[in-house]
Amino acid sequence: MTQLVLGLSAFYHDSAAALVADGVPVAAAQEERFSRRRHDPSFPHEAVGYCLREAGAELGDVAAVAYYEDPALKFRRVLATYAGAAPHGLPSFLDGLPAWLGWKRHATRAVREHLAGPEGRAVPEVVARRHHESHAASAFFASPYPSAAVLCVDGVGEWATTTLWQGVGTRLRHLAELRFPHSLGLLYSAFTYFCGFKVDSGEYKLMGLAPYGTPRFAPLIRERLIDVKPDGSFRLDLRRFEYLRGRVMTGPGFEELFGGPRRLPEGPLTEREFDLAASVQQVTEDVVVRLARTARRLTGEPRLCLAGGVALNCVANGRLLEDAGLTELWVQPAAGDAGGSLGAALAEAHERGAPRPHLGSGHDAMAGALLGPAYSDDEIGAYLDAHGIPYERPGFDGVARQVAGALASGAIVGWFQGRMEFGPRALGSRSILADPRDPGMQSALNLRTKFRESFRPFAPAVLAEDAKDWFDLRQESPYMLIVGRVAAAQRLTAEVPEGVRGLDLLHVPRSTVPAVTHVDGSARVQTVDGRHPRLRELLLAFKERTGCPVLVNTSFNVRGEPIVRTPREAYACFMRTNIDLLALGGFLLRKEEQPPWHEERDWRDGIPMD
Repeated sequence: MTQLVLGLSAFYHDSAAALVADGVPVAAAQEERFSRRRHDPSFPHEAVGYCLREAGAELGDVAAVAYYEDPALKFRRVLATYAGAAPHGLPSFLDGLPAWLGWKRHATRAVREHLAGPEGRAVPEVVARRHHESHAASAFFASPYPSAAVLCVDGVGEWATTTLWQGVGTRLRHLAELRFPHSLGLLYSAFTYFCGFKVDSGEYKLMGLAPYGTPRFAPLIRERLIDVKPDGSFRLDLRRFEYLRGRVMTGPGFEELFGGPRRLPEGPLTEREFDLAASVQQVTEDVVVRLARTARRLTGEPRLCLAGGVALNCVANGRLLEDAGLTELWVQPAAGDAGGSLGAALAEAHERGAPRPHLGSGHDAMAGALLGPAYSDDEIGAYLDAHGIPYERPGFDGVARQVAGALASGAIVGWFQGRMEFGPRALGSRSILADPRDPGMQSALNLRTKFRESFRPFAPAVLAEDAKDWFDLRQESPYMLIVGRVAAAQRLTAEVPEGVRGLDLLHVPRSTVPAVTHVDGSARVQTVDGRHPRLRELLLAFKERTGCPVLVNTSFNVRGEPIVRTPREAYACFMRTNIDLLALGGFLLRKEEQPPWHEERDWRDGIPMD
């Protein structure tokens, strides 16, 4: 009989649910995709319901529910933090204390109550796994490796902020950890906040901003903020940070070091922000490389698995492959807290005796991260007909051919195919696609499609067999989590004109695929093989037409909005933006054929800035 384990992350940010059957992930989704609230922290009712439906199961069929962290241990850390910061953190303490004395302290009880619902359904055993154990399990047990070193780096779980593990078979062995308040993730978030971006979502922006600057502040960061040892262990100078004492990350200590107050959100970007981003990125990469070398030395394992929020720093991941002495690297595609739901379920499943049946296949257990809901052509057609939406129905083969032609002619395409991705990256199921050869496409997508900052780079999706001819990568990168340089054969030799700095660097041509080449000549690459069959078919059709096996691939959403989940959400995004063509399964919708789009109020008013 199949043993089902349901994993949950909830109540802090990026709530999610995941279902594992005999050690195999069968469904996983973030609650934000259902609620349409970015980084939704609420209990993942809709995600749980989806996971059970996908498996054709009911809650009573589940052997256990695994929660992604230990609330009692986290409560003790919170109390210790407030006590250590007294009296400075008193307002924050008084504001948060009632919740911690109530349901937060007993989050697993809250999980049970949510699952039972008002009708009082029977609930399986609810167990708490530790936060970094959940991260480590999501990284190693889903990886393609029978054994590996495991590194988890994030802001903080209960106490741990950085942990090293060794995974062998169905067991994880904890080797070492660093503890709160000394946190690489919080260091990076402090700079995210100081540069005017939102913590827990703006870290991507800081990483994208770094190549516009020079790391002139890196020596100051090493001297005054973080003391890093040769093995990668570190301590922060806590006098310079505010996160122990209140609700903000930085204050006078940062202002003194870095020449004035933080940039206000949406304010102009200056050379200081470019250079701060470059500096903290360099320091972060150096620390992660040292930690990876230590993991290699302690375990003797040449392969490394990564999870935790810092594992989403794909630039640092590229450095690991170059400088850490590794033969292979595998990064959990849902490396943040949402992926903790999957890790908790995997940890519980393997502790109960589940195998890792994917070993020997040459692939990981993530099914291309395509673990979310899908919509059949019958369901899509029913939606379109019910709303009188004009369409063509050439079938998927016809859609791929027509879309390839439209892309080659400069069209921007909404691409909605198969099961939704689990994790923050769109990998060809809920994507916006474009021609990477167009030098104006990066700005067009940022400003008129995504409605986001002009400096943010876009990722290339490339046929796996052609990747080496276009990008310098030492291994596959199916989840868009490793940065490499554009291959020499595709680079242009134009010199950067003297005096060109900051955002003006966007206008300097660097390669034959400028829309996916960042200002430092790098790219966040997705290598596409049979795990993403429909995107692969489109890439083959585009290559046949143009000779180029690369497409711009960005998430199907606008700034501040979760990635679309349903045909209705995809159609709304199509009509609100300058997307020219929408491919919904085997259906094709052309913008010029659509009826006028009306909404009672400006849709942007309902989407907060990220």
